[in-house]
Amino acid sequence: MLINILTLFPAMFSGPFDDSIIKRARLSGHLTINLVNIRDFSTNKHHTVDDTPYGGGAGMVMGPEPIFRAVEQVRRHASSPGRVIYMSPAGRVLTQPLVRQLAQEEHLIILCGHYEGIDERVREALVDEEISIGDYVLTGGELPAMVLVDAVARFVPGVLGKQDSAQEESFSDGLLEYPHYTRPRSFRGLEVPEVLLSGHHENIRLWRRRQSLLRTLAVRPELLREASLTAEDKKILRRICEDISGLL
Repeated sequence: MLINILTLFPAMFSGPFDDSIIKRARLSGHLTINLVNIRDFSTNKHHTVDDTPYGGGAGMVMGPEPIFRAVEQVRRHASSPGRVIYMSPAGRVLTQPLVRQLAQEEHLIILCGHYEGIDERVREALVDEEISIGDYVLTGGELPAMVLVDAVARFVPGVLGKQDSAQEESFSDGLLEYPHYTRPRSFRGLEVPEVLLSGHHENIRLWRRRQSLLRTLAVRPELLREASLTAEDKKILRRICEDISGLL
C-alpha cells in the first residue's frame, strides 16, 4: 500500500513511523509512506500556504493552490490516482469497518489541515472523504493521520506477523476483546484463570467469547446493538443476564 501524507509539519511523523510495526512494514516493502510538505508547493517567495478568509473572521485558511499542486505531484508518481482523505472533525468517525475498507485501497492521500481549515474548493474538487477520530478539536490533522495510518496498516497483508492478530482484537467483530494473560501463572496473589491452563481448546474458546461479551456488556453495551451476534452469542448473553439477575 502507498500512503502519501500532505502536511505542513512532516517532522511530527518521524517518531511514530520510524519505530515498531510501522517501521518494519516500511522496511519490508509492505507499506510505503511519503511525507509531502505542502509548503514546497507554494509559489510565493515566503512559502506561505495560508491567507485571511474572504468575508472576514478570525484565523487563517489554507489556500487551494499549494494543496492542488501537491496532490497533482504525488499522483504523477503513483500507479493509481489514490483516495484523498481530509482529516477533519466534521468528517465521518473512524471505525473498524471503515479501517477495513480503507485497507483495501492501493493508494491513500491523507491531507492534514491547520489553522481554520482548508479552502472549500479543495473539499469540492479533491477530497473523496473526510474522516474524524472523535468529537474534539486538535491543533492540526497530523495526529489523526497517525491514528488512521496505524489502524489501516494492521490490515495490510504482511504487516502483522500473524494476520489472526488483526482479526481477533477489539472491535474486529464489533465487540471488546477478551482478557489476556501470560507468565507467571501467579503474580502477587493474582492467578491466571484455570480454564486457560487446561489445554481444552473448546472450553478456552467459550471462556474467551463469554469474557468478550461480558466486557462489552459492562463497558460498551451500545456495541451489542450493532454487533453480528451468533445464536451461541445470544445464548451466552442470556446466561450472563440470568447470572446477574440472580445476584440482585
